[in-house]
Amino acid sequence: MLEQYVQALPGMLAPALLTMTMSVLLGVGEGHDMPISRHWRLFGLLAGLAAAVAFTVLRTLVIITRRSDVNLVVLIACVICDALLIAVALRSKRLTSNWHQHPKRLHAANFIAALGIACTTFFALQDVLMQLTSFVETGDSPFSSAMLLRALGFALGIATAVVAAAIFRTLRTTATRGTFLLAALLMLVILLVRHLTQLLSLLMSLMLVVLHGSAFRVLILAANHDMALVIAQCLVFAIPAAASIAAGFRLPLTGPNEAVERTHKALRRRAKAAGVWSLVAMIGITVALTAGVAEVNKVPTLSPPESYSLKGDIATIRFNQISDGHLHRFQYKAKDGTVMRFIIIKKNGGAYGVGLDACENCGDAGYYEQNGTIICKRCDVAINVATIGFKGGCNPIPFPYQAGHGAITIHTADLDALSMHFQH
Repeated sequence: MLEQYVQALPGMLAPALLTMTMSVLLGVGEGHDMPISRHWRLFGLLAGLAAAVAFTVLRTLVIITRRSDVNLVVLIACVICDALLIAVALRSKRLTSNWHQHPKRLHAANFIAALGIACTTFFALQDVLMQLTSFVETGDSPFSSAMLLRALGFALGIATAVVAAAIFRTLRTTATRGTFLLAALLMLVILLVRHLTQLLSLLMSLMLVVLHGSAFRVLILAANHDMALVIAQCLVFAIPAAASIAAGFRLPLTGPNEAVERTHKALRRRAKAAGVWSLVAMIGITVALTAGVAEVNKVPTLSPPESYSLKGDIATIRFNQISDGHLHRFQYKAKDGTVMRFIIIKKNGGAYGVGLDACENCGDAGYYEQNGTIICKRCDVAINVATIGFKGGCNPIPFPYQAGHGAITIHTADLDALSMHFQH
């Protein structure tokens, strides 16, 4: 669930923030006195979403095998649109003031915004939508609790981005236009940097561009800190949030009459609430994309080996030590000096699964237990406990043993013969 959440959230943030920002900067008029081109931004969002869905389906069906050919064109369009959107944002006040006198300029700005939103949405949602193909593991029921948790994490990630953008949008009436415009410009510049970094990385991978020296180091720096740039796109709205809170304290409580005083009090509450909730949203997103990502990417550690009886060429592990149904790890030093590990787990039927802490596919990476599931540390494949002790796939490599008289006994010669699996 957490993995799907921290993957969906950053992917959806850019389209949500871009759509919100342009709707504020280019928003004008009320009721019927609004330009028809205002709908183009929504059409751009829907077009980008539809294209991303279609592209994901084609990739899943392996009809499209080289997405770089499509993304190269899309990223070029994104970079061009980002630059144009910065220019639009800088002239947004002129475009919206007395727009009836120059409606074509506002229509052109909305067209650029729609195209930028469509390209950004299409590119950003590709990897987000690809998560849908991994909700159900091979062989699992499509209605399992694990699938539902993955779907919930995905939905919460999308919802968090949309709700955060909606909260930031409330600052349009409580903060000064200058502070909101500054935040919008910074957000657009960061988006341009991200798209330009992704474009140059793609061009280098296709051997169409070769960077050296400082240019290459800057590209690597930006690519390695993409998540920090995603967070920065939200944190820039701390500027209008602080201005909104300050405005809430500065607005006088007194007025020429009670009606005005009530209005001032309501504006103070709204300004403070908009600023505080915006800060809460920023903190929440920052924590989710730092601590959450760190938790998802955390490399699991193997439990320490347990003690057992080793007399002569017989290793003995008592049943009462391994009868709890959990994974137990043991260590043995082979005659050739190789340090080996083997694992034992009691199965549901009362039998024991015994094998090396290694497999034919992933070597001696080992296995760990998480929420009652045995998982290969290297490939993250969940191992069916019932199959431990049998050859095949990512199962632990089996070896002979005897179970009886209250213990499992292993001839060390059988372990010595398998020491090559722990040699590098």
